[in-house]
Amino acid sequence: MFKQRVVFVHGAGSFGAAAWPKQHGMALDYDALFLRRHGFDPVAEPLESDFAADAAIVLASLADDGRGEAGGHVVAHSQGAIAAMMAAVERPDLVQSLTLVEPACLSLTAELPATAAHRALMQPLFDVRHNLSDDDFQREFIRRVFAADAPGATTPEALRAARRLRLQAPPWDAPLQIVPGVPTLVLTGGWEPLYEEIAGYLRETGALHRTAPGGHRPQDSIEGDRVIRSFIGEVSRLQHARAS
Repeated sequence: MFKQRVVFVHGAGSFGAAAWPKQHGMALDYDALFLRRHGFDPVAEPLESDFAADAAIVLASLADDGRGEAGGHVVAHSQGAIAAMMAAVERPDLVQSLTLVEPACLSLTAELPATAAHRALMQPLFDVRHNLSDDDFQREFIRRVFAADAPGATTPEALRAARRLRLQAPPWDAPLQIVPGVPTLVLTGGWEPLYEEIAGYLRETGALHRTAPGGHRPQDSIEGDRVIRSFIGEVSRLQHARAS
């Protein structure tokens, strides 16, 4: 039985299937792929982030790889939303829908107040990131973004995660454009004006905006998971009805 493909693109933290614990069950109804962005590997040394490489990974996952049909739905979190939007701009024919969870699409809203304030706070840190240790950068990043103290990285996995974070390019440098004609859901946690500002901007361009509990990871809440599944299911039904 043919299943529509759903591609999941992680943010700056956990990756692959580990980044989407509530969505594992969608593999029962869809051909679900949980991607790893450029430089994210459980063993290999982390690499500098690459927006274009990430978009290419998303597009490759939507190819007809013997399943009989190209394309699929794309669900992306935080910095992963940059790759998802870039892929949809390049090949909108392959992206049946976009679900952007707390999207870090700051280059779209660069002139708006919350985004400008966030950049003013974070730019000095990114300017010196290559002069800092991985642990020092992670500690200061978390302090500035979440107003919290980060525990020091001690395990090999935690050390690699700290390095990956330091090697991520600032999201406001991403070459983003609005995606025309692709059904889009923006899901936010309602906790941070920055993400609500981005969601509001995307809503004005035609996206559907919903909120759910969970802070920066609303996809982990029961309501957030329900919103994601309902949106993809409704888009699938409408597309099937138009095709029949």
